[in-house]
Amino acid sequence: MTATDTARTYQRLNVTLDGRVAAIELARPGKANALDLPMWQELREAMRWLDETPAARVGILRGAGALFTSGIDLALLAGLREQIADPCEGRAREKLRRVILDLQDTLTAIDRCRKPVIAAVHGPCIGGGVDIVLACDMRYCSADAVFSVKEVDVGLTADLGTLQRLPRLIGEGMARELAYTGRNVGGREARELGLVNRCYDTPAELAAGVGELAADIAAKSPLAVRGCKEMITYARDHSLADGLNYVATWNAAMLLSADLPEALAAARERRAPNHRD
Repeated sequence: MTATDTARTYQRLNVTLDGRVAAIELARPGKANALDLPMWQELREAMRWLDETPAARVGILRGAGALFTSGIDLALLAGLREQIADPCEGRAREKLRRVILDLQDTLTAIDRCRKPVIAAVHGPCIGGGVDIVLACDMRYCSADAVFSVKEVDVGLTADLGTLQRLPRLIGEGMARELAYTGRNVGGREARELGLVNRCYDTPAELAAGVGELAADIAAKSPLAVRGCKEMITYARDHSLADGLNYVATWNAAMLLSADLPEALAAARERRAPNHRD
């Protein structure tokens, strides 16, 4: 299945489905995969497609060409004044707030997606690219990867999620260092910090490793995997007691699915389970 089989044709993304694993690729290699407004909007649409397509059980988010992304296209920022223009200063600022909230919602769409989304990063991942990968369930990179919270170097405070998500991954002190300095973090340091789960030597090894991981997840009970994502995300934002109560309610509804006897039978018969989408 290709992007043309989805609900729309993408101009800024390559979207494919191989078996049960979807690949969502930032596809402006001639522009360093810079995140312009159409790409930002299409990324949200692709997350909705991944969520709503039963045959797609796991998503891999990656960049086409030599890098993941150079960050937000400066043309997007340059066009903001015209987009929010209003003779009333208060209304212009309200419009700007709504633009920022809408951009944030694209990343929240990764959270909202019931399926796991794995970021596979090679080469530079700058500014808005860091916002994107931090919203993913897991992150992997090759040794040539370079992460940078670059907004401070252009006089901006990162506002699309990095400052909220990064401290939870690498701790407040290191998050402050990266946000205040905008310095580059290579692939191996990213692994040491806990920004990524694993750093592969080459982009080819990254693609193979992430592909194998995604296929492994896709072979599990889709309902159980979706439940894991739901519970971990909920626990992140709620108390322990709330999380325990929610998972009890979830399993009271979902535990006795057809996936349970199939998983047990597959283990007993020493074969791969055959779960429905």
